[in-house]
Amino acid sequence: MNFLKSLVQKFTGKPVDWDELEESLIRADLGVPMALRIMKALQERAQLSAITAADIAEVAREEMGRILPIAPVPITPLPAKPKVLLIVGVNGTGKTTSTAKLAHFFKRKRHSVLLAAADTFRAAAIEQLGIWAERLGVEMIRGQYNADPAALCYEAYESADRRNIEFLICDTAGRLHTKSNLMAELGKVKRSLAKQDPKAPHETLLVVDATTGSNALAQAREFHQSVGLTGLIVTKLDGSGKGGIVIAIQDELGIPTRFVGTGEKLEDLELFDGPKFIEQMV
Repeated sequence: MNFLKSLVQKFTGKPVDWDELEESLIRADLGVPMALRIMKALQERAQLSAITAADIAEVAREEMGRILPIAPVPITPLPAKPKVLLIVGVNGTGKTTSTAKLAHFFKRKRHSVLLAAADTFRAAAIEQLGIWAERLGVEMIRGQYNADPAALCYEAYESADRRNIEFLICDTAGRLHTKSNLMAELGKVKRSLAKQDPKAPHETLLVVDATTGSNALAQAREFHQSVGLTGLIVTKLDGSGKGGIVIAIQDELGIPTRFVGTGEKLEDLELFDGPKFIEQMV
């Protein structure tokens, strides 16, 4: 995440090599449009005076700050019915663990939570979420292995509504963003929930692994096109030099990062704070 620090070190005490700088910005996974905007702003400044390493960091911060939301966007309960969060993503991003961390996040704020194990294709995923649910002391709706996830989410909503549960979090199966049949199945889950509440799911959150860099942008693009994302949960941001992907996805797709995972424990999930994120890059 501290790519600005490495940029400052690289260009301290020597003239700026523009080609090298452009390559460094693109490799930081900021996305090509953002990298080019930073380059343009720096080149305009260079017409007035020589560019220093400190200028590079300052301009990069300014341009990124224009893109990221100033304040974290909270997820609050609805007045009279469950708020539904649909959790989506490819395999291996930490989706099921992020679902459990979200449940813990809301529970700490004294909200009631129901989990739906809608990843019915992997018995291990159902078991894993079940273990988390037990540890958290929250209930979970589960179906048979290979059951219809859309029907399960429909049933979970009925249960949450009947019991005045504030948050229903549906953990869906990990799927490659390139498989159109699996993406279509997510659409079916959304339509099923919309039969219960036309606005459900109220949040569709994509879990992406920060260490995958620009591949996360491709994932976000496909999932957004198929199911309409409202935000990201970014995992492994603590040990990643690839944090720029947060900027690229916000800039190119308009999808904000809502939560970041910073470790393995249940507590290691926090609301994304744009200014703090930029500050930590140096």
